[in-house]
Amino acid sequence: MAARSYLFVPGDRPERFDKACAAGADVVILDLEDAVTPERKGEARESIRSWLNAGGKAWVRVNGSDTEWHADDCSLFEVPGLLGVSLPKAENAAQIAALAQRMPEPLRILPIVESARGVWNAEHIAAAPKVQCLAFGSVDFQVDTGIVGDGEELLFARSRLVIASAMARIGAPVDGVTIDLANLELLASDVQRARQQGFAGKLCVHPKQVAPINDGFRPSEHEVQWARQVMEAVAAHSGVGAISLSGKLIDLPVILRAQRILEKI
Repeated sequence: MAARSYLFVPGDRPERFDKACAAGADVVILDLEDAVTPERKGEARESIRSWLNAGGKAWVRVNGSDTEWHADDCSLFEVPGLLGVSLPKAENAAQIAALAQRMPEPLRILPIVESARGVWNAEHIAAAPKVQCLAFGSVDFQVDTGIVGDGEELLFARSRLVIASAMARIGAPVDGVTIDLANLELLASDVQRARQQGFAGKLCVHPKQVAPINDGFRPSEHEVQWARQVMEAVAAHSGVGAISLSGKLIDLPVILRAQRILEKI
């Protein structure tokens, strides 16, 4: 099953690492970028190194490839326990290719697309080596473009990431953070929208957001019941041409949709 919840943890708060891993997130990302001030970058990097060497397992968000800290962050790639690397400010395939050359197998990359240039080049970023899936940095994207609003105002950008991912045959993308941490109703609404638009997961910054995200990307009981009925109808009519369920035609796209729902249970 594809990862649904991606929980960021400040890299300079090692006392939170184990707690984050126990919060139920599918992916924990130890953050060396936005969550850490410049004067604490080195300390955070060594805290992550020590924790990973001691048996911890997590992803790491490195600093951008154009920053002074990026090369030192890449020294973590050989540390046991590193599960993958998130690259912020992903804007072109060359950035991803350069990072991929530094990374041993089986590590994969989660590029965060958070600028106009990144969204414009989404198809090239998605097709770059070792990319597992794309993530949408919606807050930074709004700042870069001057767009106000996180709903239909960002439909084009979100759709571009979904289509680029499908074209590259990588995992469906991951939606951005809901920054109102106290509003779980808004979070549930954001998750529903993301799922309807073709996203498979969502970034988050607080453990209390994890369960609503995981639940929101799980198929509903109605969807599961429908999918099972479709597959039962297919099994019962093996070798027969046209199949219908409740008066609706069951063709290959319908069957594939039902199979994908049941894979997510």
